[in-house]
Amino acid sequence: MKKKNGEKKPNIVITFLKEYAWQLLVGTGLLIVAICLICIVNWYIDNRTITKILFDLDNEVIYEEVVAPPESENVEIEIPIPEEVVEEPKWNDYLDYINLPLISVDFTNLKEKNKDTVAFLKVPGTSVNYPVVQTKNNDYYLTHAFDKSYNAAGWVFMDYRNNIDDLSDNTIIYGHGRLSKTMFGSLKNVLKDNWLNNKDNHVIYLSSEKENTLWQVFSVYTIPTETYYLISKFGSEESHQKYIDTIKSRSIYDFNTEVTTSNKILTLSTCYNDDLKLVLHAILIKTQVR
Repeated sequence: MKKKNGEKKPNIVITFLKEYAWQLLVGTGLLIVAICLICIVNWYIDNRTITKILFDLDNEVIYEEVVAPPESENVEIEIPIPEEVVEEPKWNDYLDYINLPLISVDFTNLKEKNKDTVAFLKVPGTSVNYPVVQTKNNDYYLTHAFDKSYNAAGWVFMDYRNNIDDLSDNTIIYGHGRLSKTMFGSLKNVLKDNWLNNKDNHVIYLSSEKENTLWQVFSVYTIPTETYYLISKFGSEESHQKYIDTIKSRSIYDFNTEVTTSNKILTLSTCYNDDLKLVLHAILIKTQVR
């Protein structure tokens, strides 16, 4: 049959959409659900793998607390105690901290499992109690576990620019902020009042094959992604001092800790959420040669 003059030809696309719109919506919805399920399953598998690795490490890693008084021959106090100690909170805390026992780790089993192991990190008030690895870049351990299997949870690793045997001005350790609280997921505790108000939490333990070290926390904060706090070496004392002033001023809590350009800094960095990084800084206060 011929069309009458002036009659428009039906739009095939519009006709198709009218007839099959609900099928498209249902199909799209099912696709989204399938993708979400795949993500959940992968997340579960990654977490299960990490949990097993951590369980195995708990059973095999041997570390002990070592009482190392400041006057011991193999102990170096990084911040000299003034001859006349001023009775201020920062000195009272410091004097307590330098008398704390250090942790000493047997790296034999750890190195056999992963030769990239360079240290062992413990953060009081969190579940961070892990071996630290390091490789030639800052990408590999974002997606690989301690056993080097592919895993979105990654592992806790040291910046490739740092050297555990010859500490830089700033030694940086990274880890994913996992919702399961593994890796640096529990590091969010450092922003909570119960962590901040407990001075027993304000120290970090880092052990290597050559040294056991103790660090005093002086700054914690969140910040949009940047590279400034990740500087490992400074070209001048002026830029170094500016860095110290900047990261101290960012802290959400006053730790009453004195920091100078002669102090070695330890930085822990993780994701707080999709937009912010969580950062902790500490200074080296005590070293024990093993």
